[in-house]
Amino acid sequence: MSNIERAIKTVHAPLMKLPLKLLAIAMAVAVAGLVMWEPHQFAEAIGGFNPVIAPLMIWATCSAMVFGMSFVPHRWYWQLFFSPIIALPILIYILGLYFL
Repeated sequence: MSNIERAIKTVHAPLMKLPLKLLAIAMAVAVAGLVMWEPHQFAEAIGGFNPVIAPLMIWATCSAMVFGMSFVPHRWYWQLFFSPIIALPILIYILGLYFL
């Protein structure tokens, strides 16, 4: 195990709790559902699907599902790419824009 992989596992260890995983899945399903149900209303509420928000929203939704389903990629760079540390705040921000 390399130092990078060990560091990633150390950072992710406190996040591997069931309530946080359930929250991640719930947020990912909520964002995907809102996009599928009323895309125009959702886009207006979050300020539009611009070139920054749309890819980040898709990536954060996918990353939250990977994390929430307890899938841990074998390679350290995929673990870093699908990290919930960045994905969950993005989903919180997007859902906050919609509901506030």
